[in-house]
Amino acid sequence: MQSNRSVFRTALPLYFTYFIHGIGVSILSQYKSALQSAWGAADISAVIQVIAALGLGRLVALPVSGYVSDKWGRKVSGLVGVVLYALYFFGIAFCASASAAYAAAIIGGMANSFLDTCVTPTILELFKEKGPKANMFTKFAMSLGQFVLPFAIGFAAARSFSYSAVFAFLGALIAADGLLILTAPFPAMEKTQKKAKESAGIRRGIVPVVLMGFTATATFTLWLNCNQELGSLYGMADPAMIQSVYAAGTIVAILATAFFVLKKIETEDVLVLYPAICLCALAFTYVVKSPVSPLIGGFFIGYGGAGGVLQLVVAEANGLYEEHKGKITSVVMMASSLANYVVLAAAGAVTATYGADAPRKVVLLNMAITAASVALALWIRRGKKA
Repeated sequence: MQSNRSVFRTALPLYFTYFIHGIGVSILSQYKSALQSAWGAADISAVIQVIAALGLGRLVALPVSGYVSDKWGRKVSGLVGVVLYALYFFGIAFCASASAAYAAAIIGGMANSFLDTCVTPTILELFKEKGPKANMFTKFAMSLGQFVLPFAIGFAAARSFSYSAVFAFLGALIAADGLLILTAPFPAMEKTQKKAKESAGIRRGIVPVVLMGFTATATFTLWLNCNQELGSLYGMADPAMIQSVYAAGTIVAILATAFFVLKKIETEDVLVLYPAICLCALAFTYVVKSPVSPLIGGFFIGYGGAGGVLQLVVAEANGLYEEHKGKITSVVMMASSLANYVVLAAAGAVTATYGADAPRKVVLLNMAITAASVALALWIRRGKKA
């Protein structure tokens, strides 16, 4: 059994990969104009396509990354993720065309997949019964990275550092973290015997868990990408403020859930409660047409939608497939990645159909999806209580 010192020696560099990941998935959008110019692109849509390639790379690698994690070990999966992330950062730093950047972004998405199938299973195996709570801090690390990113960019700009220097620095930073992961002690992978006799296929209770990987992601994906249009429709002077209160809600949720809520309420009850909070917040923003309502709704959607629900869902899945943690993490994350594509395409269709009132129709769509999350969580809860 690992000592507390060795546990944190392993956990901290793994959490740090998610801190860098939070920056990695957000930083391209912060440098749209500079990247467009550097690549000689006709318009900003080229940068948006590169950002979308991150999701494509994640989907491409997930079926492989889970197998690598279970077959050759969590450390191998994590080191592959670190190497790929370093290639992504250095690639973007020195790419001279949008097509080369697209390839680099696919590599960045693949890096995310290998980190997913390393970090979550390792955290669950390190912290044992406290694993679901500890796994929530992967989301906290991501949110912290996204929170500090604007300040870091301001710091770089004040010192006339180019975007290339920033990306190269991030590549060096995650490479250095990879050295810590390489030398860190990893726990032996669990080979649970009690489920060895069960079918390796679909197990009782896994269907609603995987489906909730889709719906939980869809809730915050739709809000993140469509809230500013709603704020403008409601007369907000600065709709960008919605993102700030959303991030605050996410950070509050992770800390509150880890240190208080999960001590009082079972995980399966949290999975019902948090989507229900989101559903109420979405209904509030739909009914109350005020400049303040998206701010209030944004905080509670950040709390209930992005405050660790997906991480708790992954932990539930790992509990059902304890001897295949890498593979089942891949399955849930594939559902999550699919949500990014499907719901944004649906939101685009809604926008094209409804015009000026489209932001409120997107809220209705989000309410329907979030209601499905509540239903799925009740299904999970019933199975656990049976």
